[in-house]
Amino acid sequence: MRVLLAEDDPSSLLILQMAVAQFDHDCEIAEDGASAWTLYQNAQFDVVISDWMMPGMDGIELCRRIRALARPAYTYFIFLTALTRKSDVLTGIEAGADDYLSKPLDAEELQIRLSVASRITALHRQMADQARQLELLNRQLFEQGRTDALTQLGNRLRLREQLDSLAAGATGEGRNYCAVIIDVDLFKLYNDTYGHPAGDEVLRTIADTIRECCRTGDAAYRYGGEEFLLILPEQSLERAAEIAERLRIAVAGRAITHRANTPGNVVTISAGTSTLPVGQSKTVAAWLKEADDALYRAKQQGRNQVAIYGQ
Repeated sequence: MRVLLAEDDPSSLLILQMAVAQFDHDCEIAEDGASAWTLYQNAQFDVVISDWMMPGMDGIELCRRIRALARPAYTYFIFLTALTRKSDVLTGIEAGADDYLSKPLDAEELQIRLSVASRITALHRQMADQARQLELLNRQLFEQGRTDALTQLGNRLRLREQLDSLAAGATGEGRNYCAVIIDVDLFKLYNDTYGHPAGDEVLRTIADTIRECCRTGDAAYRYGGEEFLLILPEQSLERAAEIAERLRIAVAGRAITHRANTPGNVVTISAGTSTLPVGQSKTVAAWLKEADDALYRAKQQGRNQVAIYGQ
């Protein structure tokens, strides 16, 4: 273990240092409480053995400061003192100490205390590891619960959370948003012709293409079935349409055969865009309805194109 020794008497400090080193522990020494506190703040120690009475900062104050400093690893604190009254021991325990040693130092007693300290600090490390693993698992479960299993884009739950945030007034922060709703052209015919596993692969490919075309900060969701939704912050309607057009070209460029989708005979998408401007009273539902109406117009006009709401 790594042990910090705080003792203002040079002879006592030397005896203590030699005894700790005898049991194969690494030592750092401090000649008073203030020096020990400085060392402790800049390094990690498993055990602190401190004299009770020291000039400037005494052992009680050192112990209280160590306990008040939040760290993931636990530090076992032992007082080394000539004070043996039960009331003094209680004062030390209440300050945060784990144990105490009486002066003059007994090497065997020290070995016993350090063995206990090793067991306790190892247990705390194990608990801290388990807590970190649990936190990581919880984060993974949180993300999995908000991720579409097929496409690895956001699912309806994650989308609902963002839309609720927007409905609660996120646009009042001075940001406008654009929505792009995307639909795979004649997707039912594709599934009927090539089978659902091939259809799933198409959806995964389009999701990959969406990720390639989006900026950091853009949000992409599987909206349902073969539909996708992009929510683009800080974009003009024209710029959102350019992104949708780039995506449309990229999907067609994948050249996935779709014989029923003439004239190109490849998988294509159609898209509709709309905007949720800052300061307007438009509801989120109305905003998405506009994008959906634009998508419907793109379909009606022949598919494989982008339509802008109101244009």
